[in-house]
Amino acid sequence: MQQTEQQAPPTRRSFFTAFIYGIWGAITAAIAVPAAGYLLLPPSVRRGTNWIDVSDIGSLPPEVPTEVSFQRKRVDGWKITSEKATAWVVQWVDHNNQQQVIAFSPQCTHLGCAYHWEEANKAFVCPCHASEFSAEGDVLAGPAPRPLDRFNVKVEAGRIMLGSLKPHA
Repeated sequence: MQQTEQQAPPTRRSFFTAFIYGIWGAITAAIAVPAAGYLLLPPSVRRGTNWIDVSDIGSLPPEVPTEVSFQRKRVDGWKITSEKATAWVVQWVDHNNQQQVIAFSPQCTHLGCAYHWEEANKAFVCPCHASEFSAEGDVLAGPAPRPLDRFNVKVEAGRIMLGSLKPHA
């Protein structure tokens, strides 16, 4: 007949050692799981539209570029900043009697300088390197490599709404 070995009851020392290792494991998991999620998972993309109400369409003179100021929120990681921004807006009536609105970024496409409208020349002029652009944003003169960048624009209930900036095609 064989005797079965009986295990000795755990000592106080072995209980506390196991308890400390368990706490270390819980702390490690509490730190490692969010860190792994941050490093391995892509950031969440904010869906939806970011249209900004910038002006009343009735306040803009037809066929004359007007600089409008507005507040926008810029998201940089977790930081959200409210900042003042501007755009050059031009409205006119096309050959089909449809009201058209274009909005341009206020930076020259050459080196990003702020340009201005010169009524005498009927052109946007960049003071940095003398680039000139038409009221439609096309390059007329200077070193600018492409037309002015445009905002997506829509008109709702008489209000001009600007969307994201897109390079002029």
